[in-house]
Amino acid sequence: MNEKPACACGTAPKLIFACSGSSDVGAIADQAARKLTKDGAGKMYCLAGIGGRVSVIMESTKSAAKILVIDGCPLDCAGNTLRQAGFNEFEHLRLCEIGMAKGQSEVCDVSIQKVVEKGRAILEGWGGTSV
Repeated sequence: MNEKPACACGTAPKLIFACSGSSDVGAIADQAARKLTKDGAGKMYCLAGIGGRVSVIMESTKSAAKILVIDGCPLDCAGNTLRQAGFNEFEHLRLCEIGMAKGQSEVCDVSIQKVVEKGRAILEGWGGTSV
């Protein structure tokens, strides 16, 4: 009678890739991704691993249920990194499209929460933009 409990780990994760650039909006994108992860909305994943084509990160990303990319500014570094690695199916949250501008956005709880709320809505399946 040593039955193992069924594992619920078979569901594919929702991955979050964030700009973590040196600007204010990069910091906001990074902190929002970390908060979304802490809140259980998805899992922040390694953008540098995608850029470096690290095999385990590439394979995990291929099996994701959903991918959210959070870019701080219009240069779209995070989105472009995924595209160059062959990932074209993702939801893209650009801070410049929700009223934040590079060099003009305070890194504070209010700014981070605004991104978290939009990111959560995207991960839950509404309010997103497909690339």
